[in-house]
Amino acid sequence: MPERDIVIVFDCGATNVRSVAIDSKGAILASDSYPNNTRPDPSFPAYRIWDAYEIWDKMCRASKKVVSQIPPERICGVTVTTFGVDGTLFDGSGKMLYPVISWQCERTNPIMAQIGKYIPLEDLYKECGVLPFTFNTINKLIWFLEQKSEIVEKSHLFLFMPSIFSFFLTGQMVNDMTMAGTSMVTSLVKRGYSDNILNSINFPAGKMGIPAEPGTITGRITSGASSVTSIPEGIPVVATGHDTQFAVFGSGAEINQPVLSSGTWEILMVRSEGYRTGKEQLNLGITTELDVREGLYNIGNQWIASGILEWARKNLYSDLNENVYEVMISGAEKVPQGCNGVRVVPKFYEELTGKPGGQILGLTMESTRDEIYRAMVEALSERLAGGKKALEEAGGFSAESIICVGGGSKNRLWNQLRANYTGVPVKIIDQKETTVLGASLFVQAACGNFSSPEAARSTIDYKTETILPE
Repeated sequence: MPERDIVIVFDCGATNVRSVAIDSKGAILASDSYPNNTRPDPSFPAYRIWDAYEIWDKMCRASKKVVSQIPPERICGVTVTTFGVDGTLFDGSGKMLYPVISWQCERTNPIMAQIGKYIPLEDLYKECGVLPFTFNTINKLIWFLEQKSEIVEKSHLFLFMPSIFSFFLTGQMVNDMTMAGTSMVTSLVKRGYSDNILNSINFPAGKMGIPAEPGTITGRITSGASSVTSIPEGIPVVATGHDTQFAVFGSGAEINQPVLSSGTWEILMVRSEGYRTGKEQLNLGITTELDVREGLYNIGNQWIASGILEWARKNLYSDLNENVYEVMISGAEKVPQGCNGVRVVPKFYEELTGKPGGQILGLTMESTRDEIYRAMVEALSERLAGGKKALEEAGGFSAESIICVGGGSKNRLWNQLRANYTGVPVKIIDQKETTVLGASLFVQAACGNFSSPEAARSTIDYKTETILPE
């Protein structure tokens, strides 16, 4: 009989729902996906929800296709990852009492703006470490209490998104620690839910459950789930959870080695043994969540990035139809550092207020589009250096390198400037599926194929390219 070395990862993102089969070496053996999108709330059409049953149907269809392409007897385990914060209330019989309120819904905006009537913002941030985003779970819990108190009273448990689908797979209701860490109702010190915060908003702590650590087997595939997914009955389902945490682990990052996920937005995150959640960190936009491993914290900072460069492509290089990015990069490489006086302030969105503030300065009649483009890349590299410094101060460490993943890691000029401005090597890894990989490593360990997720990760060939500062 073949070795059981394949993990099925259900990965629900804001734009796609996927099922992926990945082996112990990190190779993707099969994958299938369907588009994902929010729906109007049936009770409040102006608000947005996730249709969990529609997503589940897409997961099942994708799973059937994936399992048909692999030997099912080699499947060792299953797990689910999703975006953070979202979830909803279930009763004791497993009935969903209200649709999942999407992080894209605006109903919670005024709640976050008035969070001080429940608990002072600085006290809240100091305890949980999570930035006061309007989509945080705490705001949804308050909305339920204020608008649907009867649902809260009859509910048994609030389940986060990954746990909803794990429940559909196993019949067991278990939340995980990494999703709890995005909620703004946890304690960094306690590594669990904060009685202080939950009492402040008057939400019963028992309805959040006891979160399982990543790598915990929370149940097994039921006969019903097997029939709709084609995954053999009895296969263990392992808790993972928040996609960002597992992407960082899956990138191969060690402690105090920041990971830059570069796309439309850039997220710089580090696994640290320490953290600070004072007023300085709040003002700098530092968010701190619970790592996949006990005793570690994920300190993060984010800003808009290639979204700015796409603006330049659309508005300054619209005459180009072929090799657009290569023309942009090669042109900017010929521009001297400092861009002949052209300077960009890249703060097109304030992290917390959403107010625009970007500027292009120093333009003359001789300024060129290549100077503007390079000025944007220089400004973003300088922003990275500032983000790195903020993380180092929050975590009490000094970074020796930065791992870079995502679409923005393909820009050679940008990579070189990142290294130059931060003063440390930038490591580009040839691993595109870091979330799926990171989650699968915990399943491999839980199913006995490795002694730990770290041991499983040590067998992955990341094919790293290192860019040194000039």
